[in-house]
Amino acid sequence: MAIITIISGSPSRQSRLYGLISAAERQLREAQHEVTVIQVTDLPASDLLLGNFNSERIKEALAHVAASDAVIVASPVYKASFSGILKTFLDLIPEKGLDGKQLLPLFIGGTPAHLLVIDYALKPVLSALGGRRFQQGVYAVDQSVKRLEDGGFELDANTAERLARAVDGLQEDLG
Repeated sequence: MAIITIISGSPSRQSRLYGLISAAERQLREAQHEVTVIQVTDLPASDLLLGNFNSERIKEALAHVAASDAVIVASPVYKASFSGILKTFLDLIPEKGLDGKQLLPLFIGGTPAHLLVIDYALKPVLSALGGRRFQQGVYAVDQSVKRLEDGGFELDANTAERLARAVDGLQEDLG
């Protein structure tokens, strides 16, 4: 059993990104992994913006990341990059805070034109934090995740398959 943290950089709980996060979390829990989801929007905004390392909530979130074997970094795409709220949290992770951890990016955007955001915007930041063990990320377009009337989400077949393969790859590399 591995310890896995999912960091959600979505400023909205209505985001279709949660369709990807929920499916990944479900697959990992079914495989008996310990999964924690950090909703960055639930952390105190002033502590995030001021870099308050003494904040109990920030310390707790960073402790989850530090204790993890793998970290899933999830964000919607805005202006050809990941969300500012995600960057604010990543800025709090120590310089080598991702060293030795498996990393899996999950992104969603309005167009396939931003597909390379994972390689050109996110990976350099994660690399600066010691990240070296990247899984093939999943980039989905909004249209591939349907909102359901009950508040849940449904992934189209292609997206569901790509996500399942990515999560399987993560688990295989964890041993």
